[in-house]
Amino acid sequence: MKIAFLSESPADEAVLRVLVEGALKEQPTVASAGYRARGWPNVLQVLPAVIRHLHFNTDVDTLVVTGDSDDSPVHTAAHDAPQYYHPHCRMCQLRAVFRQTSKRFPAAHGRLRVRRVVGVAVPALEAWLLCGVEDSVNEAAWTEGQARGILPYTRAELKLKVYRTERPSLPHEIACAVREAERHRRDLRRLEYDFPGFAALLRDLREPISEIS
Repeated sequence: MKIAFLSESPADEAVLRVLVEGALKEQPTVASAGYRARGWPNVLQVLPAVIRHLHFNTDVDTLVVTGDSDDSPVHTAAHDAPQYYHPHCRMCQLRAVFRQTSKRFPAAHGRLRVRRVVGVAVPALEAWLLCGVEDSVNEAAWTEGQARGILPYTRAELKLKVYRTERPSLPHEIACAVREAERHRRDLRRLEYDFPGFAALLRDLREPISEIS
């Protein structure tokens, strides 16, 4: 399996590699996405170009994409209804980009299309990293806090707990993030249960790759 990753930072992509390897129980071949993103808006902006590049110019079969939800609406089961699209849900937005970009692609490099694997970290990837360490940090708590208008924690607080500094250097950020991600490598069940935005990523990853018949 050949996989490319696209997320908001190099640290996020390093975490995704660990988690995907844990899910697959093997080390896949990792390829460049051809573009780098910095922050959520840029992920959405470059994603169409990444999909086109991987489909036509490479034999990559899977593209893993994540973003942070920040203060946007959290994806729910209701959003998965046929033809439903929430314009402010980031999961819905990422999935829509895949559909709109690749719907008219001809088959290439032995597959119909590059497999879509999408996850959204609520409210940020640092929440995934604290799973199992901070019991109060989970997607349900954040969603309930949004509904009540009283958030249980801030994204800045999550980052401080993971990196132990308000201004981590990139090497320090990657080292801390990967160390926390390694806790989940052998058993992703707690992360999958506490964070439906990660469970969605796993479901996509378990879908078979579409091949040319």
